[in-house]
Amino acid sequence: MLKKAYEPARLAMIYHPFYEGKIEVVPKCAVWDFSAFAIWYTPGVAEPCKAINKDKDLSYIHTNRWNTVGVISDGTRVLGLGDIGPEAGMPVMEGKSLLFKYLGGVDAFPLCLGTKDPEKIIETVKILQPSLGGVNLEDISQPKCFYILERLRNECEIPVWHDDQQGTGTIVAAGAVNAAKVVGKKPSEMKAAFIGAGAANIAISRIMHLAGFKWENMVMCDSKGTLHMGRCDELKAGYKEKLFMCEHSNKEMVLGGPADAMKGADILVAASKPGPGTVKPEWIKGMANDSIVFATANPIPEIWPWEALEAGAKVVATGRSDFPNQVNNSLGFPGIFRGTLDVKAKTISDTMCVAAVMELAKTAEDNGLSETYIVPTMDEWDVFPREAAAVGTAAINEGIARVKASRQELYDKAARIIKRARDQTKMLMKTKFIRPPPKA
Repeated sequence: MLKKAYEPARLAMIYHPFYEGKIEVVPKCAVWDFSAFAIWYTPGVAEPCKAINKDKDLSYIHTNRWNTVGVISDGTRVLGLGDIGPEAGMPVMEGKSLLFKYLGGVDAFPLCLGTKDPEKIIETVKILQPSLGGVNLEDISQPKCFYILERLRNECEIPVWHDDQQGTGTIVAAGAVNAAKVVGKKPSEMKAAFIGAGAANIAISRIMHLAGFKWENMVMCDSKGTLHMGRCDELKAGYKEKLFMCEHSNKEMVLGGPADAMKGADILVAASKPGPGTVKPEWIKGMANDSIVFATANPIPEIWPWEALEAGAKVVATGRSDFPNQVNNSLGFPGIFRGTLDVKAKTISDTMCVAAVMELAKTAEDNGLSETYIVPTMDEWDVFPREAAAVGTAAINEGIARVKASRQELYDKAARIIKRARDQTKMLMKTKFIRPPPKA
């Protein structure tokens, strides 16, 4: 099992240099002969330019802006690798862009910035707005990621999303809702332990709360131990997200470390340093009967799934595609952005995230829940158009969409765009414009 777990890393070092990147720009307009360039470029292109000059919203019609997302990172918190810099973060951002296109039909481009200054990152995103339909912030260290997202959501005219917060929160919450059904427990009555108090777990706890879990039943641990009222003064200086958890969670004032937080807990959400060994089997043994474990660290989960199951967990989920119950963000951002872009929403609200949570949960439930199936998988066709339609409908109902459409219309549009993206990739592979991978 260990050999299988490490195989993707081995192949990555062979396939990446073979393809020299994972994405490229391909024309989408017809070029019947060289006279076409008189329309697509000068002199014909001047007419749409003049039209957009009079009404900037026409840029969403005359250009691909409507479907373009910037994947923006400073490389300070990449996967479980830490601050590796913008260049080393590029393979992740390219991979993200590939998933955006193949799963959601979204044209996404990596933009790794040579600055760690939050003010410069904010200014760069704002300057780039005229070229983008949306922004996906990625792998930015905390606590500045909270500040950057809050500022940009308030100051930008296009939707800005931080996948490490909102994306992770959405998928884990969907899994938690369904895992509760599998073990026959009510979210509102479940004790939840959180190992790690970074961007991911802060957002996961918030979205789980919106999905029915109670603040007072949550206990969160950072590197210094559990968050509780006694630590409020320590955190007032500049970490308001942790301060909020101190004030609203852990009503029983549980003190100590991860083992104490997990004692008697029904569900564990670990978003901490990569394992194995970050979460100990004996800690799992101290949880409630039929416990649920989310070990979300990448590239190696905090505890291997088989270890958690042997220790007594009933349901185990990780962020990896080679184990059951993958709660990877790839189930969220492609469909969420598809729905957001299709209705030209001004932002991506928590209400839209909860709509995605419930639609993901329902999609899996419709297929039949089990201990090894609490969320859909990436290869299930219906997941992303359903999610897009739910998110777009939520934006319309909330009054933040520029385009009105029925849920069925949104589903049909998303399905058409996503099918085109997948068919295009298959066609390029069939005709060998995309070469088969080398033997490894």
